[in-house]
Amino acid sequence: MIIQRIAAFTNGPTGGNPAGVAIGEALPDPAAMQSMAAEIGYSETAFAAPDGDAWRVRYFAPQAEVDFCGHATIALGAALARQQGSGSFALRLNHAGISVDGVHSATEWSAAFHSPPTHTRALPAAVVGEILALFGLTQDDLDPGIPPVLAHAGMDHPVVALRERSRLAAMSYDFGRGQALAQRERFCTFAIIHVETPQLVHARNPFPFGGVYEDPATGAAAAALAGYLRELAWPAQGPILIRQGEDMGVACGLQVDLDGPAGAPVKVSGSVRAIEAA
Repeated sequence: MIIQRIAAFTNGPTGGNPAGVAIGEALPDPAAMQSMAAEIGYSETAFAAPDGDAWRVRYFAPQAEVDFCGHATIALGAALARQQGSGSFALRLNHAGISVDGVHSATEWSAAFHSPPTHTRALPAAVVGEILALFGLTQDDLDPGIPPVLAHAGMDHPVVALRERSRLAAMSYDFGRGQALAQRERFCTFAIIHVETPQLVHARNPFPFGGVYEDPATGAAAAALAGYLRELAWPAQGPILIRQGEDMGVACGLQVDLDGPAGAPVKVSGSVRAIEAA
């Protein structure tokens, strides 16, 4: 099974979050997929095979399977568009059905997915305290307009909004402690954000659950965050741009639309580029 290497949510011809994409007639067994994901070493690899009128998809990080991955879905949609022609593709995930639209032409290579349904729930005060301690933060660092919450769009992401961009840039944490907390609570990533304007959000996404210190572009977290902002009756007019990866030196851009009622799927869009010939 050939693994394509595609960077999703690029910043023009540069940046983007690398993902592996493997498309075959049938999915390998889980142990083989886990081994291939560990070997390629990207934060996630998407494996896809035809399943009736849809595609069965599973996602593997280097150390664990995850139920959904946004940037790997963007990479998969783009790869399917290159293979099958531009169009919409139905995907069957472990616990949800979604769709991804892929475009492949002489001037554009991009994709957009519609996330699983979104929801939020409160984080216990003790867990919020653990998260703040992990990242060396205090209550005074938090944006009072966006309280910490557990946001979901296929996977769970605790959202922590900071008042100052400089605190986001200085983010660091102990990987072992973060991994223990993420695995205990089943947190996919920690969504640490700073809102510059209602239509521009800066984000960093530690991913110790999957064995990765930080993810440069996280579509699942972007969808979960968008679902949360929609619940807050966010004042943005039109799509929101999430800038991620800049503090890692890998600038990425994710566009999210807040259309629809609370709880509805969120549309997340981005461009892609090939890392090497497929």
